[in-house]
Amino acid sequence: MAAIAETMPLEPQQDDRGFFLGGAIAMAATIVLGFSINLATGRSSFASPLIVHAHALTFMGWVVIYLAQNVLAKSGNLALHRRLGWLATGWVVLMLVMGCAVSAFDIRTGRVPFFFQPLQFLVFDPLSLMAFAGLTWTAVALRKRTDWHRRLHFCAMAILVGPGVGRILPMPFLTPWAWEAAFLVCLLFPLAGVIADLRRTGRVHPAWGVGLAVTFGMLIGTEAITYSPLGAALYKAVAANSPGAAIAPLAFPAPPGPPPGV
Repeated sequence: MAAIAETMPLEPQQDDRGFFLGGAIAMAATIVLGFSINLATGRSSFASPLIVHAHALTFMGWVVIYLAQNVLAKSGNLALHRRLGWLATGWVVLMLVMGCAVSAFDIRTGRVPFFFQPLQFLVFDPLSLMAFAGLTWTAVALRKRTDWHRRLHFCAMAILVGPGVGRILPMPFLTPWAWEAAFLVCLLFPLAGVIADLRRTGRVHPAWGVGLAVTFGMLIGTEAITYSPLGAALYKAVAANSPGAAIAPLAFPAPPGPPPGV
C-alpha cells in the first residue's frame, strides 16, 4: 500500500493486515525470482542500455516501497507509513514516464521479445501501467477507507507482477498466447484476496470487483487496440525513422539464433 492508510483500527477478527503483508511478500518474491532467473540464464545482463537500468531501478523501487508500506501498516507505524505514502504517490508518475519510454525504446530498436507481437507489446505495456496508476491513485483518494485502500493497492500491484511472471513461465512455448498466459497467472493474487475475504467474513469486498474490472478492462483494451487502425497508426508513429519501422507490427519476431561457433 502506497499512501495514507489506516485511520481507524479494524476489529481483531477483521484485521487482515497479515494477509496483505503476506501477499506483498509473495508478489515481491515473484518479481525478484523472475528477474533473477533471467540474469542467471544470461537472458539479460548489466550491459543493457542506460535507459533499461533506469527503468529497472524505478520499478524495483516501487516493489521496495510497496513492501515497506505493508510492513509499516502491519507494525502500526502509521506516521512513517503516511510520509512514505506521499513519496510513493509521486513515484507512480516516474513509473509512467519510464515505462512508456522503455516501451518506445524497445520498439524503435527492435528489442521486443520474440514471443510477443511488437504492436501488442507497445500497447499492453503502457496500458498496464495506466491501469496500475489508476487503481493506485484511486486507493490514495480512498485512503480513509482502509478496506478499499488496501484492496485497490493490492490489485494495482498484481498488475505489475506480470514481467516477473513472464520470466518464470516458459513463454516461447506459450506463443501466441504468452502475454495472456502471464495475465492469467497475475489474477491469482486478487483471487486469493477474494478467497481470503470469503473465509474471514463470508462475503467478498466490492473493491475486488473494481480491481478485477479494471484489470480485465486493460486486457480487453489491449486486444482491441492491437488489432485496430489506431494500433497500427500508433506503431507507425513510434517506430518512424528507426530500425523498428522495418519490423511487421503483428508478426512475431524470429527467435534468437545459437551463439556464435555453435
